[in-house]
Amino acid sequence: MASGFFALLDDIAVLMDDVVAMSKISTKKTAGILGDDLAVNAEKATGFVASRELPVLWAITKGSALNKLIILPVAFLLSAFLPIAVTIALVLGGLYLAYEGVEKIYEYIFHRNQEDAHRVYKAKPLTKEEQKAAEKKKIKSAIFTDFILSVEIVIIALGTVLGRDILFQILVVSIVCIIATVGVYGIVALIVRMDDFGYKLVKLGNNKGVLNFIGNFLIRALPILIKSLAVIGTIALILVAGGIFVHNIEAIHHYTDSINLHNTLKEFIVGFIAGALVVILVKLFKFLASKIFPKKMETN
Repeated sequence: MASGFFALLDDIAVLMDDVVAMSKISTKKTAGILGDDLAVNAEKATGFVASRELPVLWAITKGSALNKLIILPVAFLLSAFLPIAVTIALVLGGLYLAYEGVEKIYEYIFHRNQEDAHRVYKAKPLTKEEQKAAEKKKIKSAIFTDFILSVEIVIIALGTVLGRDILFQILVVSIVCIIATVGVYGIVALIVRMDDFGYKLVKLGNNKGVLNFIGNFLIRALPILIKSLAVIGTIALILVAGGIFVHNIEAIHHYTDSINLHNTLKEFIVGFIAGALVVILVKLFKFLASKIFPKKMETN
């Protein structure tokens, strides 16, 4: 009886060692998408008044965790019984990411002087109702984008353990998802509170010395970092989308193989073209809808 119990413990230990080793491999495989996830979500989680930054980030983090709880069982079921549905979901998600990335570029070029309705930081103070509405809109957008990126993370991680038993798959992919959620949003939390940490260092240094220098550097660096993340996040959206199309659509994969360009540049071009086409279709649809249903479009 005792030998059987210790044999069971030994089997569990071997399984967990194997799970940890494979989790490291899966995390390395998803490192690129995790970097894109960080850039995209950091850009989406910034731009709120200081007192609301962490509550909003916590709301997005909870949404991200819920996304993965929804995605994981569905991914395991589809992978086992209907693998083509996984590819279709990835491509549709890629179209949305490409659209969002290119639409940001379009808005920057053609409407850069107009006030961004999504931003909560304005020269004119917002009412509580306006602040709540703006927060809800941006949180929903962040969670939806996270959902698509989470699908990509889950699928890539799942691809590294295909052929193993279901318990092993669940353990490995779940660990990768936990690392993705805690790691990404933990770093985002550090970014959005960087200026507060800087102010504390300035105070501790009594406006002189090394602490004062580091504190002022962090305070001045935050706006630059946020602007940089906005640019990096937009590029990341297009790159992720392009990667989805190149790796999951056979015709695009074969065509891009014949082009003598770096893979990253290929993926960006493919993602940008797809996003531009979706933006044109959406703008055309809105234009036609405004002509057919003018009153309804005005109320929206």
